[in-house]
Amino acid sequence: MGEDKGKKETIKINVTGMHCTSCAMNIENKLKEKEGIDQASVSYSTGQANIEYSPEKIDKKEILSAVEESGYKGFFIHEDEAEYATDPITGMRLLKSRAIKESFGGRDYYFADEHSLKKFQSPEEELKTMKKRIALALSGVIILGVARLVATLTLAAGVSIISMAPIPALPWFTWGYWLFLLTTPIQFIAGYGFYKGAYYAIKNRSLNMDFLVAMGTLTAWTYSSFVLFFPGVLPVTIRDVYFEVSAVIIAFVLVGKFMEDYIKQRSSAAVRKLLDLRPKTAQVIRDGEEITVLAELIKVGEIVVVRPGQSIPVDGVVVEGESSVDQSMVTGESIPVSRKVGDEVIGATINKQGMIKFKATKVGSQTALMQIIKLVEDAQSSSAPIQRVADKVSSYFVPVVVLVAILTLVIWTLIGNFTAGILSFVAVLIISCPCALGIATPAALMVGVGKGAENGILIRGGEYLERTHLLNKIFFDKTGTLTKGKPEVTDIVSSNPDETLKLAAIAEKGSEHPLAEAILKKADSLKLEIPDAVKFQAIAGQGIEAQWDNQPLVLGNRKMMTSHGIEISSLEDEIQKLETQGKTVIMVAYSNKISGIIAIADTLKKYSKEVVQELDSMGIESIMLTGDNERTAQAIAAQIGITNVYANLLPQEKLEVIKKLQEEDNIVAMVGDGINDAPALAQADIGISLGSGTDVAKETGGIILVNDDLRDVVSGIKLSKATMKKIKQNLFWALFYNSAAIPLAAFGFLNPMIAAAAMSLSSLSVVTNSALLKRFKIKK
Repeated sequence: MGEDKGKKETIKINVTGMHCTSCAMNIENKLKEKEGIDQASVSYSTGQANIEYSPEKIDKKEILSAVEESGYKGFFIHEDEAEYATDPITGMRLLKSRAIKESFGGRDYYFADEHSLKKFQSPEEELKTMKKRIALALSGVIILGVARLVATLTLAAGVSIISMAPIPALPWFTWGYWLFLLTTPIQFIAGYGFYKGAYYAIKNRSLNMDFLVAMGTLTAWTYSSFVLFFPGVLPVTIRDVYFEVSAVIIAFVLVGKFMEDYIKQRSSAAVRKLLDLRPKTAQVIRDGEEITVLAELIKVGEIVVVRPGQSIPVDGVVVEGESSVDQSMVTGESIPVSRKVGDEVIGATINKQGMIKFKATKVGSQTALMQIIKLVEDAQSSSAPIQRVADKVSSYFVPVVVLVAILTLVIWTLIGNFTAGILSFVAVLIISCPCALGIATPAALMVGVGKGAENGILIRGGEYLERTHLLNKIFFDKTGTLTKGKPEVTDIVSSNPDETLKLAAIAEKGSEHPLAEAILKKADSLKLEIPDAVKFQAIAGQGIEAQWDNQPLVLGNRKMMTSHGIEISSLEDEIQKLETQGKTVIMVAYSNKISGIIAIADTLKKYSKEVVQELDSMGIESIMLTGDNERTAQAIAAQIGITNVYANLLPQEKLEVIKKLQEEDNIVAMVGDGINDAPALAQADIGISLGSGTDVAKETGGIILVNDDLRDVVSGIKLSKATMKKIKQNLFWALFYNSAAIPLAAFGFLNPMIAAAAMSLSSLSVVTNSALLKRFKIKK
């Protein structure tokens, strides 16, 4: 592929028909061979391919053809828009109103014509097709079992081999012919998918599970056919057939794959649940009238009406009314939140009480819901670095297994037991499918990421899981992360606190200074009546002087009091005590006498102390980074139990602190609350963005927390560690299984039918073990 300096585009394709990670690697390699495709990654667990390409060199149809050339079916996934959609088969952009609409698995698809619709096969449709193949295979195996039983009961005297036993009514027609007739449809109809996959695997020069199953079952069937129809050709002394071996292997593998895919779909239900939250219709104001429209046709700027009990269709800002909104399914917040004029609302959440009207600000793929879904799907398609090692092992595994199987056959034949050689050859091929190894990471990643998404914890990918597992230090920004970021009145020292607060509010009325805002907010909460002052004057660096009720009113620091000759010695001890705690102290004097003092500080967020304590119990050191002064930083740190504090830092200096600790072989995380912390979040091994709200796509962090709840930091780390633990368990058992099973099969201790059952169970156990992550409890 040559370097393309032109425009590049990214598309996402759903791929059906994959049976293992080798299938995904085959498709990936095929795509990368195409001129114009710059990047391609295919995930077996999600069934999706992410492709970056140059439209000038290759079009969408050619990309889809490349997937089909690999032996699989693909279809385009469109970014949801208000009026337009993408034909899954042709990639054409369609007007929804003129397209054929069908729903599969909770998603709506739009087709240009009937031809596209007929060619389309969703993952749900693929499962239905597999069910039919399983029904054929299992019914055939059941009949085979009955036939074997009847043959055993009706054996002619002196006949020891069932397949050679004649049927009483037809002496010339032995049970072997009957077994041949029963198993051949299973071999070539139920097992068709394996032969097709094997053909494309050979064509693409990359062997996979299909090749192993096809080769093993075809060997058993061909051997049995030769023994039955050409008894003198093969060097065997016991002319028994093993038709049922191939039939049972196909049945077991199909059932195992079906269960695996079924559990995978259930495990990935987080995305489907989110999709199901979207309402189908909505009420909007057009031309002064309220009308009902399809939710997907709402346009930015339109006024949407939502009544109690209805779902909010898109993101927006409330312009009329007040209500409480249940955001639990999108953000994980268990308690409904109050929403009034000027507040944001998130699409797919539920309006609980009053009627509200809001202006749509984000629609289609731009809504918070669709951003979250995209992040989750991208994360589920990613892989951890540890999985890349497993994938590399898998790529060499199949050719090595084929050589081991051939060597096994040769050795058994030289020993003089060709039949045992054939059975061991088949057993080695079947037992060695590296499926469990390939899905060890994706299966756990899918469940862990989905579990997080259900609770407002978005993990961007496997690499962050692996780093979190080794995390030993975590940096917190102070303002807005550990603290609320808004100054509040914390103390009033006075013989008449309400009077002192009222005087301060009179002086500050009309000011936009953050300290003034804190005083006025406190006065408002106490329902104090605040009249206007006269002769208001602000003195830079000192305070305010005003007049009220014909008396001088002075507000400010020590310098302000001294310049006006006001004695404050009686309150000096209290002033110093509050300043030691990192609080800003404002002195209030009226009629040339001190009235009292007011302390203002940026107060701690709820749970900040508990979060630091819990991280400490997990062996993770908490460190504070802040641009604030040393005294204030130390005071806040002392309240929550942080001993390591870096103060007076510029954004670039925060980066230097993080780099220094990374150079000392620490794995560090940075918790920040948005844009100001973006450079530090990017530098840290794990950036944790707190309280991202509706703008999840803009966040820098590897772990994105939708809510402004510090407990989610701990939950996100614990969930990451739990997911990584499952990945390691899966990889261990997959490697142990393959390592232990191949020698058993080669030495003839494993019947091929048992090998098929064991192989299916190994993959199933990995998927089931991963599904247990759904039980992970996120404490709130």
